[in-house]
Amino acid sequence: MVYETGNETIDGALERVMAGERLDRTDGLALMAQPVEALAEAGAAVRDRFGDGTVDACSIVNAKAGNCAEDCGFCAQSVHFDTGIDTYGFLGPEKILEAAKRAERDGAQRFGIVVAEKGVSKEHRPEEWAELLESIRLVRDECDLEVDASLGILTEEEAAILAEEGINHYNHNIETSPRYFPEIVDSHSFEDRVETLEVAKAAGMDLCAGVILGMGETPTDRVEAAIALQEIGISSLPVNVLNPVAGTPLAEQGVDISTDEIVKTVAVYKLLHPESRVRLTGGREVNLAPDEQHLPLEAGADGLLTGDYLTTEGQSPGEDLEIIERAGLEPNRDTNEFDPEEVKARHGGSAESSSDETASTGAEPSDD
Repeated sequence: MVYETGNETIDGALERVMAGERLDRTDGLALMAQPVEALAEAGAAVRDRFGDGTVDACSIVNAKAGNCAEDCGFCAQSVHFDTGIDTYGFLGPEKILEAAKRAERDGAQRFGIVVAEKGVSKEHRPEEWAELLESIRLVRDECDLEVDASLGILTEEEAAILAEEGINHYNHNIETSPRYFPEIVDSHSFEDRVETLEVAKAAGMDLCAGVILGMGETPTDRVEAAIALQEIGISSLPVNVLNPVAGTPLAEQGVDISTDEIVKTVAVYKLLHPESRVRLTGGREVNLAPDEQHLPLEAGADGLLTGDYLTTEGQSPGEDLEIIERAGLEPNRDTNEFDPEEVKARHGGSAESSSDETASTGAEPSDD
C-alpha cells in the first residue's frame, strides 16, 4: 500500500521513492513548492519505510579552537574575524576521552573529534597528528561509541590512516549550493570540499556532509546542495541553521529562514536522501521555539547533534530526549545502551537546567 498525502505532486514523488527510485533536481524543486504539512507527512513516511524507527544522537568535542586561516563567513573560529571566542591548541587525548565519556553518559551513539583549521597535517604537525591518533584509540577502546572526525582537508595517506584507526564517519560539510558557496567562502572552493569527501570515501570512511540554512540562499540553492550530496554519496546529512555569531560577516545579515522553511527543507531532504540520516544540528535551538523543535523530527529527520556545539552552547540532553519523545520516536541505542530516564533525571528537561557536563568544550554550525 502506497502512503498518500492527498497532494498529487508529493504522492507521485513518494511512490517513486518507496519503489527505490532516486529523485532528481526537478523533483526537488517541485517538492519545495508544496505545502509544508503534506511534505512533512511524506518525509515521515520515507523515514518509517527506510529507517529503523529511532533518532540517532551524536556529540562533538572542539578539539582545537580558533585561529583558523579560512574565511568562512559564518564561522566564529576564523582568524579573519574578531569574535572574542576562547582559542586553544589541541586538547590532548585525555581531555578528549573525558568529553567522549560524557557524551556516552548523555546517550550519544557517535562522537566526533573536530578541529578548527584548514586540515590536519601528518607532515607539518606530526606531534599533533600523533595526539589525534592516540585520542581516537582511547575513545575507540574505552567507550561504547562510534568515533567520527571533522579535521578539514585530508591527503590520501592521512585518510587511509584514519580509516585504519577506526574512524566511522568523516564530516566535511558542503555548507550550501555550488552557486552560492563563493558568497560565503573565499579562501577555498566548493570543489575543494568535494575533493576531501571523495578522498575520505575512497579510504573507506562513511560520509557525514550537510548544509547551513538561513545564510541568504534560495530554496533552489537548498535543493542544489542536496543534489550535490546525492552525487557525492553520504550516509548522514546534518542540517544546520545559521546561529549568527557577533563579529562574523553573516551576523550583520541575520537569519533568513522561517520555521516552515526549515521543516519543508528537512522533509525534501529526506525524500531526496531516503536512506541517509537527516540530522538536526547547530542553530536549531535558537531558530526554533521550544514547542517547535519536534517538528523537523515529525517531518522525517532521524538524527540530532546533542549537547554543546563548537563555540556556542546547545541544550540539555534530557530536553533532546523529550523532544524525541514528543515526536513519537525512540532514541537509538544500538551502540550505547543508555537509560533515557537516567539521562533526563540527571540533566533535567529544560535548557535552563542544562549541565556543563556536555561533550563539547565550547556552534555556530557543527563544522567549518
